[in-house]
Amino acid sequence: MDRFRSVRSLFAAAGLALCVVTASAGEVPFKQAEFDAALAKGTPVIVDFAASWCPTCKAQKPIVQGLLAEPKLKPVTLFLADFDTEVALKKQLGVTQQSTFVVFKGGKEVGRSTGQTQKDVLSELFHKAL
Repeated sequence: MDRFRSVRSLFAAAGLALCVVTASAGEVPFKQAEFDAALAKGTPVIVDFAASWCPTCKAQKPIVQGLLAEPKLKPVTLFLADFDTEVALKKQLGVTQQSTFVVFKGGKEVGRSTGQTQKDVLSELFHKAL
């Protein structure tokens, strides 16, 4: 009986975790299949090309986190793409510099920005995804 409860608890926890992940999109590590599925579904998507060594990327991070906390931007999924390792994605999207955001609405690119650290400008860009 205890074993049954443990298994049931495990499934309940996994289901709850899945609900939490799908309820609030937020930041997720880039995975090609998930990105393709989000675009096909028409989900509001932003791809953030960042590098750990980039000072501009570090300056953007708290701004981005603040923007994604806004209720209106809750439906947006921000894919975190490592600039140094996501070579195929950079080629696919024509990205040549770190600290670049590429914004999609309805599966189509609707905006991009490189090196921007002004909150109001990034906010306007991110809202294009909606």
